Amino acid sequence: MQLTAIYGFMTNLIAQAQETTTLSYLQTQFEKGGVFMWFILAALVIGLAFSFERLWTLSRASINTKKFILQIKDALTEGGVEEAIKLCENSRGSIASVFHAGLLRADEGVEAAEKAIMAYGAIEMGFLEKGLIWISTMISIAPMLGFTGTVQGMIQAFDAIAEAAQISPGIVASGISVALLTTLFGLIVAMILQIFYNYFIAKIDKIVADMEESSIELIDALYELSTKK
Repeated sequence: MQLTAIYGFMTNLIAQAQETTTLSYLQTQFEKGGVFMWFILAALVIGLAFSFERLWTLSRASINTKKFILQIKDALTEGGVEEAIKLCENSRGSIASVFHAGLLRADEGVEAAEKAIMAYGAIEMGFLEKGLIWISTMISIAPMLGFTGTVQGMIQAFDAIAEAAQISPGIVASGISVALLTTLFGLIVAMILQIFYNYFIAKIDKIVADMEESSIELIDALYELSTKK
């Protein structure tokens, strides 16, 4: 008898799982979470919008640094500073922009070029980090919204107990469901955005390191060019 009951229960459970799609399941759970789920969803959308913008920007800021510095050195050797400036103008990426700023001051001396590279490098780093503060904000806000929904759900559960003047699973289930769902979705949103954020930080660190290393090579190349004149 017990085996038959268990078999019937599992059969019904499998049938329900086949009829319920993942999308409809998520929609149902989202609706159960209450009003705070919309705020968490807004945090996810805003965070992803800034993340996709940074993905596009950082992909354009990255170039083959070793290949580019060799091209710059060849341009300096063959056509001088003017040829190197043209190469920077026709190249994309943060390193090309920093080199362009330094080469424009090369006629004033190597020290002037070095100062221009350092100044524009700081500006370029700020451009690379633009928007990260908003991703970080959404990472912080999403769990807070989830915990706020948790508090609201627990308040609903205790209000239901007070109205019924008794404690039973059916009475508190709705409030506890809201509490757990908002916390869950808030943490998931934070984890998704945190992965993007950590990737961007690592990417920016690599670009900055390449920028500093290649800038030293450019200064050395300009110094060698000045000694030959």
